[in-house]
Amino acid sequence: MALAPRFAGQAFSADISPKAVHTIELFLDYVCPFSAKMFHTLYTSILPTLSQTYPQKLQFIFRQQIQPWHPSSTLCHEAAAAVLRLAPEKFWEYSKVLFEHQKEFFDVNVVKETRNETYRRLAKLAGDVGVDEGKVYGLLEVGDRPGEDGGLNVGNGVTDDVKVMVKVNRLMGVHVTPTVLFNGVVENSISSSFTGQQWQEWLDRNIKKNVNLCGENGERVIEQKPVSHSCRKCWDTICCR
Repeated sequence: MALAPRFAGQAFSADISPKAVHTIELFLDYVCPFSAKMFHTLYTSILPTLSQTYPQKLQFIFRQQIQPWHPSSTLCHEAAAAVLRLAPEKFWEYSKVLFEHQKEFFDVNVVKETRNETYRRLAKLAGDVGVDEGKVYGLLEVGDRPGEDGGLNVGNGVTDDVKVMVKVNRLMGVHVTPTVLFNGVVENSISSSFTGQQWQEWLDRNIKKNVNLCGENGERVIEQKPVSHSCRKCWDTICCR
């Protein structure tokens, strides 16, 4: 599924111009320990060298997957949406910090504070990565007065953005976190327990070996190669550009 321009910060591309050959979508929740484990491995072992390892072949998209049985999940994703609005280039760095501090937003650590108090702590973390803390909180704060139309569910400055994210994820039918899609298909062979080496091996099998090279004389070469999905029966036509 395409990525709306206002959420462009969720993409981490290997110098893609104009489009990626392969797309990996990561459905992650900021208060899910397994999401944190997967993100940490990718952020430290794969993403730093993505442009050198898979130039113009691959992009990752961070799909923010709210898990509503954890009430603070919504608040954390709202904070990330605020960072996307203000400084999209800081989104992945802020996500790293949120995952590092995720236990501070588990149920027992937020139950005794108000919603806006939780927002203040989330805004402070944004300040730690160089995003204006005051502006982040300004987008997150929920007022205590009715809206102009008398409505009481007034939301905040990122409510509409979060609605779009939730709608996209519902349309894609994702429930569990983490979930990984490879070129639009759920890839069940990828686990949150993957080490950096396992990720590298998987990417080598599915990215490097499925992108064909030009012929010796520079002609355009078309070749069919098997794509490594769980069924192992899919075929995909890869064309050199």
